[in-house]
Amino acid sequence: MKIAIVHDYLTKLGGAENVLQVIHNIYPDAPIYTLLYDESGTKKQFAEGYDIRPSRLQKLPKFIRNRSRLLLSKFPNAIEKLDLSEFDVVISSSNSFAHGVITQPKTLHITYCYSPMRYAWDWTHKYLDENNIGYGLIGFYIRGLISRLRIWDFNASKRTDDWVAISKTVAKRINKYYRRDSIVIYPPADITELIKNEQKPSDYYLIVSRLTQYKNIDLAIKVFNELHLPLYIIGEGADQNRLEKLAGKTIKFLGWQNDNSRNKYISNSKAFLFPGEDDFGLTPIEAMAAGRPVIAYNAGGATETVVSGKTGEFFNDFSNPKFLKDAVAKVERNYQNYNPAVCKEQAKKFSSEIFTKKFSDFVKTRYKEFQDENK
Repeated sequence: MKIAIVHDYLTKLGGAENVLQVIHNIYPDAPIYTLLYDESGTKKQFAEGYDIRPSRLQKLPKFIRNRSRLLLSKFPNAIEKLDLSEFDVVISSSNSFAHGVITQPKTLHITYCYSPMRYAWDWTHKYLDENNIGYGLIGFYIRGLISRLRIWDFNASKRTDDWVAISKTVAKRINKYYRRDSIVIYPPADITELIKNEQKPSDYYLIVSRLTQYKNIDLAIKVFNELHLPLYIIGEGADQNRLEKLAGKTIKFLGWQNDNSRNKYISNSKAFLFPGEDDFGLTPIEAMAAGRPVIAYNAGGATETVVSGKTGEFFNDFSNPKFLKDAVAKVERNYQNYNPAVCKEQAKKFSSEIFTKKFSDFVKTRYKEFQDENK
C-alpha cells in the first residue's frame, strides 16, 4: 500500500514532531505533506531522509510564514489543495488542520489526533483573554474567524475514516466536538537511553517545555522563588522574556538542548515538574524512565501516566501557588517512597516499541477491512 503522512506544521519541535518521526520510521517511504516547513526552526531534524512537501503557502515571504497567526484564514483552503489522490492510505498527524485534507473514496484516511484545535473549542475564551483580544475591529474579526474555523473544523472532521486519539482525555474531546468515536493509542516516548540511567539524583527540579503561557511555568517559578529550591528550565518560546523577569536566583533557563544533553539533565534531576494541562505529555514519561518522580497538575494526559504516591504527586489547582507548594513539600518529605524501578516500569508502558506495534497493526487491519468494505 502507498502511504502519505500529513502534519499540520513543521516549523518547531515538540511532542507532535517526535511522534511524526516515529510514524515516519514505520513508513520510511511515505512523503510528509505539511502547511509550512522551516528547516532551522526544526533544528534540521527533517533535513535528511524525509520527503517534505509543503503547501503553496511556503511560497509566501518568510516574514509572513514566521507569523502563522496571520495565515489562520488561509490554512483550511491550503490543506484542502494538497493532492493526495495517488495514495492508498493517508495518515494525518493533527491537532488543527491536517485532518482536513480531501482524499479519494478509494483512500483510507486515518487521523492520529493530539487534540481538536483547542483555540476553536474548549480554550476559545482563554485564548482570547491571553492574547488581549477585545471587541474592537480586530477583536470582532478574530472572533468571527475563530467561529468560522470551528464550523470548518467540524465539517472537516467527517473526512476522516478512523480517529485515533493520543489519550482518553483527547478521545472525550473528539466525541464531544466531532461526535466521532476513536480508539486510544498512546504516543511513543523515546526512553531507551533514559531507562539505562542508574545515577543518583542531584538537588535540582526540572521543567522541559515550550515556553508559552498555557504551560503554567510562571506558577512553578513563583513557588520555587518562595521555596528557594533550584529549578532548571529547558525550552524556548514566546513567553521566555516574561518568565526570566519573574525568576529568582535559584531558577536557571537552559534554552533548547539536544536530546543527549536533555536526557542528562533529566537523569540528574531530583524530580520533574509538569505544571500545565496537556493532552498527553511525553516529558513526564521520560522523567519516570530515568527513575525520577513527577509533580503534575491533576488534569489531562498526566492523569493517565503518573501514579500518585508511587511515581509522583498531583496538585489540584493552578490558580493558587499553595497547592503546588504542598506537592513539592510532599515529594521532599517522602522522597524515598518513589522507587526508581517502579517509575521505570511505568514508563515502559509508553515505549516507542509498543506504539510502533499497536499503530502499524491498526493501520494494517483497518486497510484490509477498508478494502473488503469497498469491493
